[in-house]
Amino acid sequence: MAIKLGSTHAWIKSSRSAGNGACVEVASPAPRTLAVRDSKNPGGPSLAFSPESWTAFVADVESGAHDLD
Repeated sequence: MAIKLGSTHAWIKSSRSAGNGACVEVASPAPRTLAVRDSKNPGGPSLAFSPESWTAFVADVESGAHDLD
């Protein structure tokens, strides 16, 4: 399911999540906001990103920019 900015109020597990418990969920409860949380702690905190910031972060992760050596 795709995230529609400002219209996806329910949390959706990321399509990139594996079955190993390391999952994130995303939602977009407000225009220009993408929220991310740990699926193992649904009552815990979430992070809010602008669409541009989230896209840049995902690109960095995919390129290995945040890999630990």
